[in-house]
Amino acid sequence: MSEPALVTDTAMLMAAGLGKRMRPLTASQPKPMVRVAGKPLIDHALNRLEDAGVAKAVVNVHYLADALEAHVGHRASPKVVFSDERAELLETGGGMVKAQTDGKLPDPFFACNADSIWLDGPLNAFRDLSRHWDAQRMDALLLVVSHARATNFDGTGDFYMDGQGRLKRKLPGRIAPFIYTGIQLVSHRLLRDAPEGKFSTNILWDRAIEEDRLFGLAFSGQWIEVGRPEHIAVCEDVLERG
Repeated sequence: MSEPALVTDTAMLMAAGLGKRMRPLTASQPKPMVRVAGKPLIDHALNRLEDAGVAKAVVNVHYLADALEAHVGHRASPKVVFSDERAELLETGGGMVKAQTDGKLPDPFFACNADSIWLDGPLNAFRDLSRHWDAQRMDALLLVVSHARATNFDGTGDFYMDGQGRLKRKLPGRIAPFIYTGIQLVSHRLLRDAPEGKFSTNILWDRAIEEDRLFGLAFSGQWIEVGRPEHIAVCEDVLERG
């Protein structure tokens, strides 16, 4: 199967968080530097971007930023550009808005959590998102995964998805069939009229849902949650078998 072309050459890696759930491993290092299967989490994500042909990674930094910059700043593929949030942690939404305002993000761009771990299915995740991207209808296209394809996840899910791919939030007290993987393709339209300072991407997603412009793509590979120290051994086992 031939791989579809990318709709953008740039991804933003969200690497500025405090990694509280990963303590004590994050007491002296940022979460993206926690080692899994012999390499830091952020290297797994950057390698996936390189495999897809993404040329530039915009990495936001805040907690123990010097360590992250020293580790990935020399990387040539993808080329790493930093978005400095040392002064204030801006959360996911504010971080994207800052990088976009600073001219570091084209339209559209990929966004990916720096601690994301996954095994691709028949298509590379970023190229599959590109294949399904429709700028006329979408403000964002989220890569979502079914519970059956998620490892280490013990939650109740995030979204419902209709036959056209439109996403709706999970209802209170219910289980939703799809989990957000931490990977999305984002239009600048999603970031318009955004709040100032720090805020969650959820605010922008909720508006896009109201406008029927938030879409999902079901991931055909295996996604692995690596949120707590006890997840690491299971993740390493899946990667070894994969």
